[in-house]
Order: sequence, then structure tokens, then C-alpha cells
Amino acid sequence: MAWKRAVVLVLDSVGIGALPDADRYGDEGSNTVGNTARAVGGLKVPTLNQLGLGHLVSGPGLEAVPEPLASYGRMAERAPGKDTTTGHWELMGCTLDRPMPTYPDGFPPEVIERFEAAIGRKVLGNRPASGTVIIQELGDEHVRTGSPIVYTSADSVFQIAAHEEVIPLEELYRMCQIAREILQGEHAVGRVIARPFLGPFPEEGPDGVRQVYRRTTNRRDFSLAPPRPTLLDRLQEAGLAVHAVGKISDIFAGRGITNKVAAPNNQEVLEATLELIRTASEPGLIFANCVDFDTLWGHRNDVQAYAAGLEAVDRFLPRILEALGPEDRFIITADHGCDPTTPSTDHSREYVPVLWYAPGYRGVSLGTRATFADLGATLAEGFGVGPLDEGTSFLSQLPEGRKHGAAV
Repeated sequence: MAWKRAVVLVLDSVGIGALPDADRYGDEGSNTVGNTARAVGGLKVPTLNQLGLGHLVSGPGLEAVPEPLASYGRMAERAPGKDTTTGHWELMGCTLDRPMPTYPDGFPPEVIERFEAAIGRKVLGNRPASGTVIIQELGDEHVRTGSPIVYTSADSVFQIAAHEEVIPLEELYRMCQIAREILQGEHAVGRVIARPFLGPFPEEGPDGVRQVYRRTTNRRDFSLAPPRPTLLDRLQEAGLAVHAVGKISDIFAGRGITNKVAAPNNQEVLEATLELIRTASEPGLIFANCVDFDTLWGHRNDVQAYAAGLEAVDRFLPRILEALGPEDRFIITADHGCDPTTPSTDHSREYVPVLWYAPGYRGVSLGTRATFADLGATLAEGFGVGPLDEGTSFLSQLPEGRKHGAAV
């Protein structure tokens, strides 16, 4: 193998510019990182700049340093769509040929009626909505009736919100499993998501104190299994470890995962990733997702918080880089965009970065990759479990790949 361990950190929704077909999705001009930098008057991300981010996207505070520490490129999404599941699957070598179903008018009667019959309750909502908004609108009625709140978004998701003291967590998770069994075939949404909340709590606002409901950290995703083997399956079959941090295991329906580490927010994801680098010595992959960029800031168009989140990750990165050994590789990427500066609160169809750090080597340009699957193909070749069915390895372009030869 060219390396012993690889660490892939997905900064969820951190896109770097609209794809050529972005107009088909209403995403012309989207550039999550660049537009955020401009909106806040500049980003303080010195470590990301040193790793080469400034060579991929421009904006105040983004600097193209002369000799970046990491090899850098941008990757286009080949699959149609712009959702989390599609993006992650393509990163690991499973590219979809058609988008997952979405429901801009809510779910049809054949879905809702089957679901209501199976859980023995009527539902509230059944429309596209912001999760934080719909629980304010329907929370009181839900508490009074015990009816779960069902809603969707521009993504391929069936979301169920419930007050933890009205519908206990295990019951909510059971409802999600029922929905997952129903949502197959033409209605096979990418994820069924449990969205528990508590409250109401007093909150000071411009018009005085109001009572609000707040989501808890007990979210759980019930995803489709990938239709074909991914890099994770190949690694597991070869006896290599696959550590999934944050929502990674849920995205892959647990397939190909040897160790699941729960981490509900960016800080805990970073801390858990660092701990695995320090303690998980066996060969394999550490695969982590920083979810807050998408869930807390991108979908809520919170530009200031998005920028602060990028800067917080940047401040943490030196701890990860210092913990890596010579046989480790560290990769930063994303799964789509979610530009907080546009009127839309949906994901955006964007290029994603690939920053490939190999201790002891300077970086080179990897250019524009035709598919996210090039990352999975490169990891498969380096781990000796390839080739995958999709993607083109760029191992031979990497300085360590040229030194050791592409055949490893």
C-alpha cells in the first residue's frame, strides 16, 4: 500500500462554485465558500490556505499560496441531483444515474395513508418546510393530538418530527423504520429522518418573550443502502477498518462500516476524528462528516455562522495535521454546496474541493475531476482494493504516487 491509513473529512455542503449545469437546478452563481467570504468581508482560514484552498476558490481572505502543503483540485458531481446521499455515495465510487424522488407538493395519498395505517396515527404537515419553522407552526397541535409532523424539503427526504415527551425516541425511530419499509421503488427517498424536539422554551425576541420548540441532538437517519458496492465494502472485505464518524454510517445504511462513532456536531466530529487518528492504529479508513455547515447554517442562510464555522474548523486542523504519521493521508472534501448568501435555503449544485495531504510532500494541482468518484478510485488503488467500477484514480499525479509508482 502507498499508505496505511486515510482520513476523509467531509465538510458537508462546503461547495466552491457552480457546476456548468447549475442553471438546471436554479443555482446559477452559487459559490458557498467564495460568496460567504465576500459576504462577511473576508475569511480567516490560514490552514486551509496552506493546504491549497485558495487555489480553488477566490474571495477575501482566500490566498493561493506559492507552495501548498496539499495537492488540490475540484471535483464535479456526475450524478444528477445535489443531495447528501448522492454526493457521499459518488465519493465512494457509486454514482447514481437518476435523481432520487422529491416531493415539492408533499407525499401522495398512497404513501401517507399506508404510513398512517401502519403507525395507527394521523399525521400533520405533509409539505415541504424548514424543520425549525414547522415545529413552531404545528408543535402545539402535535403535543395536543400526538400526531407526528411529516415534512420534506428540496432533498429526497421523508422527515418525522415529534416531541420527545409525546412520542418517545424509540417509538419515533420505529415510525421511521416503518416509513423506510414503505418508501421503496418509485418512492425510494434517500433518507427517512427522525427529528425529535422539546419545549416550549421562553426565548427573547424583537417583540418580547415568545415560547419556542427546539430540536434535540437525537436525530437519526434511515437511509437506502447503496445499489452497488462502494469503497467501504471493498475495504471491509479486505479486512481493513472503516471508522464512520458522525452521520456517515447512516448515509451508507451501515454497510461497509466496522466502527460507528456518534458525533452530533462539528466540534465533536473533529474531536472524535482526532482521537481515532491517535488511537486506531490498524490500517484502514477514518471517514467523518462535519454536519453543521449544512444543517445549522447553510439551510438557514446564516452567513455569519457559516463563516465562523469555516474558521473554527481551520483553527482545529493543525491538531489533526500534527497527529498524522508518515503513512497517513488526510483528505478534505465536500458532498454538494449550500450557499447561505442566495435566496434559496436548499442545497446548491457546485464543485467540491479535494485537498490531499501527505506528510512530507508538497502539493500539486489535480485539476478538475469529472466525478466525485475519482476520490474513491484513488483510495481504492492506494489501499490495494481497486479498481472500482467508477472513477479515475489520480494516484499517479500525486507526488508520493509518482515516487512509489502508480502500481502499489
